[in-house]
Amino acid sequence: MAAGTDAFVIYPIADEVIAALDARRQIATFSSRPQGLTLAQAYRVTPLLRAAFEARGEKIVGRKIGFTNRDMWDVYGVKSPVWGYVTDHTARKLASVRVMAVKNFTEPRIEPEIIFGLAAAPSPEMSEAELHDCIEWVSLGFEIVQSIFPEWKFTGADTVVANGVHGALLLGERHAFAPRKTAWRNELATFGIELYCNGKPSQRGGGALVLGSPLLALRHLVQLLADDPINPPLQEGEIISTGTLTLAMPVIAGQMWTTKVSGIPLGDISLAFE
Repeated sequence: MAAGTDAFVIYPIADEVIAALDARRQIATFSSRPQGLTLAQAYRVTPLLRAAFEARGEKIVGRKIGFTNRDMWDVYGVKSPVWGYVTDHTARKLASVRVMAVKNFTEPRIEPEIIFGLAAAPSPEMSEAELHDCIEWVSLGFEIVQSIFPEWKFTGADTVVANGVHGALLLGERHAFAPRKTAWRNELATFGIELYCNGKPSQRGGGALVLGSPLLALRHLVQLLADDPINPPLQEGEIISTGTLTLAMPVIAGQMWTTKVSGIPLGDISLAFE
């Protein structure tokens, strides 16, 4: 697709995505249509999605990172993680939302994730220590992801225009990062997690599955945004969900999902669906 035709494509894509999200209906992937869709074009849609969220009263509070598991890159035709926006309508404290309605999402799946709160804006030239100094707190939470494309079949570019398949972010207890910065660095790369559904083991994973560590996932996002001439870099106060610690699992009404964490002082979390 010629660069000059992008404007005639990205605006209708943004409109169609917003309409699909609002109606909770699925649509054909954009990559499968005659005009196709590249990753670069997809990120030109992202500012339009942000504008649409803000126009209906939502405030951008952070980003979610997807495709932090390299084993999934070839499946979806991506070469690095992708990201989407988190708003004050999609992010909530887990303690205040113990039950989620499946009907509010399209083909929902659940992901346990490490979430950071930023005390300062990070930049790509920062050292490891400087980057870690930007983190105010760390939390274990759940992201609910969804697919407006049937059967979770899409490319990385489709994921980007679907706002990173973000549905909701449920934040667990926040733990201060600075007082035990070195310990967090080591634990985040090595800790383990088990995901249970209705008391039965479902998946195992851990921090190493997130690009080697959620801290490295944050570094990737900082660099990705530094190379992006259209979308803004991370800002002080943003929350960053760093990617799933296990495989994302489909959810249905009547399920209770819980975690068992080892090797890191983060409390276990639970979430029910109706």
